[in-house]
Order: sequence, then structure tokens, then C-alpha cells
Amino acid sequence: MAFDSFRDFVNALDQAGELKRISQPVATELEITELADREMKSPGGGKALLIEKPTVNGVVSPFPVAINTLGSHKRMAMSMGANSVEEVANELGSLMKAKPPTSFREAIKLLGQAFELRHAKPKIVKSGSCKDVIHRYDAPASAKNWPPAPDWQKGTNPNPPTLADLPILKCWPLDGGRFITLPCVVTRDPDTGERNLGMYRIQVYDDKTTGMHWQLQKVAARHGRRYYERGERMPVSIFIGGDPMFPFAATAPMPDGLDEFLLAGYLRKKSVELVKCETNDLEVPANADFVIEGYIDPTEPLRDEGPFGDHTGYYTLPEPYPVFHVTAITHRKDAVYPATIVGIPPMEDFYMGGASVKLFLPIFKMNFPEIVDIALPAEGTFHNLVFVSIKKTYPMQAYKIMHGLWGMGQMMFTKYIIVVDADVNVHNTSEVLFHLFANTDPQRDSIFTKGPADVLDHHGEVVVRGKRGGRRRPAAGGLRRAAGHALPQERRGLPLRRRGVLPADAAHRRSGGAAQDPGAAEIVVAAVRDRLAPAARGAQLLGRRGRFAGRARPGGGAVEGRR
Repeated sequence: MAFDSFRDFVNALDQAGELKRISQPVATELEITELADREMKSPGGGKALLIEKPTVNGVVSPFPVAINTLGSHKRMAMSMGANSVEEVANELGSLMKAKPPTSFREAIKLLGQAFELRHAKPKIVKSGSCKDVIHRYDAPASAKNWPPAPDWQKGTNPNPPTLADLPILKCWPLDGGRFITLPCVVTRDPDTGERNLGMYRIQVYDDKTTGMHWQLQKVAARHGRRYYERGERMPVSIFIGGDPMFPFAATAPMPDGLDEFLLAGYLRKKSVELVKCETNDLEVPANADFVIEGYIDPTEPLRDEGPFGDHTGYYTLPEPYPVFHVTAITHRKDAVYPATIVGIPPMEDFYMGGASVKLFLPIFKMNFPEIVDIALPAEGTFHNLVFVSIKKTYPMQAYKIMHGLWGMGQMMFTKYIIVVDADVNVHNTSEVLFHLFANTDPQRDSIFTKGPADVLDHHGEVVVRGKRGGRRRPAAGGLRRAAGHALPQERRGLPLRRRGVLPADAAHRRSGGAAQDPGAAEIVVAAVRDRLAPAARGAQLLGRRGRFAGRARPGGGAVEGRR
């Protein structure tokens, strides 16, 4: 099922009883994310929230905020127009297993599968609802020295910047500012014309500039290097909203070189209509709720981006990233601003990641036929921990699977891969752990190795020290960012919670917990504001758990389950 706007998806959630509406004003600074965090940690992911009157600097925004819209198995399936994600995965698996027909019945079935692919290819249209309202900005000239980012250690700016009055969220107390957390970023390789759709957090510096947090291994960073080598401005477009399949496609582990809009078109069973941007030659979905057009200037120095409260319970400290300059903002008249937050799981991205695993499981099975199932438990903060069940036929087969998976996309950052027999339910963490501890010998059944460390990993050997830690050193081996600047070598995260500060769950208990009626979230707003009093705003507070006690080594071990 295709949705013509994010508002249509929100209305579908409302009709299905999957939405809570909050009609009273709620601040985009900390308050919305506090409500969302509590809802996301409710059983089954809670409900989606629609903040009808979000406030930016005390002023009610004309655009409502939708959050946690994909934060459950049911809502993920609804976004795909299916009863379950497994249903979609089975359809994709059947398509991938297609063979030349040997009978008329098989030919008809194959024809039907091919008919479904007619929607996969995107098509260009002249205009769309994303251009109901158009704001253009003059492009500034290149500059050698740009003003530094606000010093996060000196407190929050009393008048935090906005970007065209969008209800952009500040998620955690020590975040460097407001962040667009559900952006779909469109870039193109200047040599091949290859398009990429990715998701990278966007920190707002002022009304016309943002950070662009793409990491070295990302396709957009690779495109960026081409422009830096050419010395040309890099066109970039960011869109928000539209069909809920767009952010899912942007985060899906697509094979390199495949257009993410192909996946979105297949899943929504309708071609993605793309429209050319106003100030650059990139194309974006015609039904997007917001489009932010601009460029990155290779002659401009990098600028610190962050801190940002992240998945592991630590802040990612400031690091230099390219600066994105806004040249135009367009939006629908009835636009809804979708957002999400990241932090200690379970969060909304847990369900998005789980759907990706289910959807791409047939691809894993094509490479490794012995694989039965794969799970990424919430305790692994998305991809740090992977459970795999296999049909074991020979000794040491688990090691083959381990090394193979470590070579596939984002799984290169996985710290621990646990391989068990086919009869173990990998979606039951307790069951996996029982077999791990009851049926394995660590000396015999595990292996330690080295692998790449993600910049968001706060526990690895490769860390980056911020100003509190003292110095920054250039990376060994001459690692470079997309802009061609040296990457710091050491990183040390700050804890997102301080001892002695009221934890979120305690505040929740004091407020009596979330009520179950449709207006439940409104009841909690007052308690949230009490907890976010000025004394508490400066606290390093995130989620219900404190920081981890130890440091884990990058890489990890594979355990071969034996019975």
C-alpha cells in the first residue's frame, strides 16, 4: 500500500488504534523526546505519538510532530501495507528463488511476480505536493573561515536556532543543538551519476546551515570525496516525510549501487514519483512533506558537529564534519514533521532494524543456504550482537558463517556473532543464552578477531577524545573524512547519566506511569516538565540505565552452539 503523504500514514495509524494525539503545547526541546522515550519503552513499542502543537522557542509551530510511528512490529507491517513483515519477506524470497517455468501454471505465477516489479522503477514527474510552498535563499559565497559551532560545554543557547521554523527536536540535555533525526539524504556520484538515498543525522547550526554527519564508510561520503577531488560544490537534498517506506529504504542494507527508490517502489507497490529540486539537479519524492535543498562547499573548513546522545548510552562528542548550506526549503501545505530519537534500546530503530533483517534474510540465505534465521536483539544496540541459527552438517561450520557475515555491509561492525543449532529460537534471548552457557566451551568454541570500528562505538580500542580528554591526534594510516581532512584517532564517550540524578523511570513512577486512554500522554506532560526543570536540564540524563562498567574490544567472538 502506498501512502501519498506522511499525514495519510498517521491517519491510518489513528484508525487502527495505534496513535496517541497530544493536543496541548509540548516543547521541541527535551519534552517531546522525554514523552517519546517513555512510549518507546512501553511493551511492544507503545503507540505512535502525534504532537499537534509543538513549540519552538515558546512559539507553536504550524507543523505537527509525529514520532514512534514505526516503533512496533504492527506499525512496520502497516507501513508496508501488509499484515506482517514476514509476509513481505516471503514474497521477496519467492521472487529471488524464481526459476524458468516448466509448466503453464509456473509461467503464470512467474508472470505475476514480474508484474509486481513494474512499480519498482521510479519515474520523473514535473511537480508535486512537496512544492506547495517554496522558500528560496541566496547562496553565500565561499569562505575560508567560518564561525565555530556553539561551545556545548558552556551551556545551551537560550535562543536555540531554528531552520525555517521547522519543529526540529533537541533530544538529550547535552546535545549540541537541534537535530533532524529522520532525514532522507539524496546525493549523486558526479562520475557515474549513481544516486544514493541515505540517513545521516543533521545538526542545525543556524537558519541556513547544518552539519552533515556521514561517516567514512557511507556511500554519500564516497560521493563527497569525488566532489572534493574535483573542487566542485556538492549538491545535496534532504527530504522528510512522504511515504513511510522512504526512511526505511534509506536505512536498509541495500547492495552497493542499487537505487533505494527501487526498494521503496517495490515495497509500496507503486512507483516512486520523483521531482527535480528547485536549486539543484537532484530528484526527490514528489509527495515528500519537506524538502531542504543545498550544497557542501569543498573550499570550506569542516565544522564541529555534536555532541549527540547515542544508542550505547553515551554522547558522541564533537567532531568535524562537512557543512551543509540551505538554498531552498519546500513543503506541503498540510505537512507533518516525522522524527525519531536514538538512545538506550529498545527504541524505534530496533523495529526498523528487525524489519530489515527479516526482509533481507532471503539474501543471506542465498549466500549461506544453511542459515535458518537471524536476529539482532535490542541488547546489542542494533548491530553489535547477532544471533544466527543454522542447519549444521559439518564441524566448524559456525566459523564459516561468522566470517561470511562479518563481510556483509553494516555487519562489519558487529562485535559478537553467536551461531546456534537450527532448533534454537534466535528471537528468544533467554533461550540463546541458555545454549550459549550450557553447551559451549569458550576455549574450543569461540574466536577473537579484529574488525572495523564504527565512529559511534564508544567502547572500542579506537576512540576519540574530546576537549575534556585533552588532545586530538591524527588517525593512523592517514584515514580521511569525505572532505579530505584528518580523522581524529581517539574517542571517549561521556556517560548520558550522572549518579544521583533522578532517572527517567523514577519520574515515570512518580507520575503514575502512562495511562492507557487516548489522552494518556497529555497527563504525563506536567510531570515531564517538572523533571526537566533548569537544575535537571544540565544533567547527563538519558534513559533508564547508567553507563556500562567496562570497555569492549572491537571485533568479537563467534560461538558454535553444541548440544
